[in-house]
Amino acid sequence: MTDRQTRIDHQYVGTAHPPFVIAEMSGNHNGDLRRALRIVDAIADAGASALKIQTYRADTLTIDVDGPRFRISDGHELWGGENLYRLYERAHTPWEWHEPIFDRARERGLTAFSSPFDPTAIDLLEKLNAPAYKIASSELVDLPLIRLAASTGKPLIMSTGMASVAEIDAAVRAARGAGCADPILLSCTATYPAPVEAANLRRIPVLADAFATIAGLSDHTPGIGVAVASVALGAAVIEKHVTLSRAEGGVDAEFSLEPAELAALVVEARRAHAALGSPRIGADQSEEEGLRYRRSLYVVEDVTAGDLVTRDNVRSIRPAGGLPPGDIDLVLGRTFRASYPKGTPLTWDIV
Repeated sequence: MTDRQTRIDHQYVGTAHPPFVIAEMSGNHNGDLRRALRIVDAIADAGASALKIQTYRADTLTIDVDGPRFRISDGHELWGGENLYRLYERAHTPWEWHEPIFDRARERGLTAFSSPFDPTAIDLLEKLNAPAYKIASSELVDLPLIRLAASTGKPLIMSTGMASVAEIDAAVRAARGAGCADPILLSCTATYPAPVEAANLRRIPVLADAFATIAGLSDHTPGIGVAVASVALGAAVIEKHVTLSRAEGGVDAEFSLEPAELAALVVEARRAHAALGSPRIGADQSEEEGLRYRRSLYVVEDVTAGDLVTRDNVRSIRPAGGLPPGDIDLVLGRTFRASYPKGTPLTWDIV
């Protein structure tokens, strides 16, 4: 993978930089603006890079009609049997909340942006000077929406859950053709919650290479393990849903992180990135002290001139400084040139 970077708000994003951790509030505000603002504060306290919300109304996602096509399948783990319109009514973030949420996030040093779901959402977000846009997996096939978001000149992040290579290619071409040269692609399993076995993290470098862009992960699995592991596969962006407490419920609570878990993700993802290093093999500068304590051959008994080198008076011990342990058979049977005290490194000039 080639190192690429872009800038979102005041932060650089790319494999050369620590992971850009996006905390998604979604519907975890549970219809309470005060709770929404508390989530913003918790996200900032956890050290995340960005807060993301979703900008839609039930009427911009679907229509108020009931029937099998407009209901979640009965077997769904979280929302089985729910009517789409009613679910989106319950989960949406009221548009009048956007400004106070964005203002609080910016006060706390967070990059604040959103996922728009129709042109009216982009109109609102442009008025709020959103610094970027996120296209949700289900909207990846909405090429007019992608073109409109890209035409703002803002960075564009697109989730690829459920998408074929052809669909991703069409979305990337739409974004680039409308003015976004470097859309960021997130590997995603669009299941809520998603099983760990379906994460398929090996897609991340494939997305980056196939589309010559920055790649990352939108993760709906439990915990932080999958997200941290994604860094080793080149994820420059990590998105996770966040709530104050799963026990308090909410439409997305089941697959959301609590604040302490988000803080752990931020720390461990940065550690994982720092640990990547380079493909160079050999002693690192940090290992210099350790090199002093490698084994080598030493005189382990006082000897005098003419004494034979034996396994009793020469052994492989720590520290370094003497001949390599592998040279023991080359020195056995030779004689010492002079007297040497116990603790003398065995070198070629003394035998």
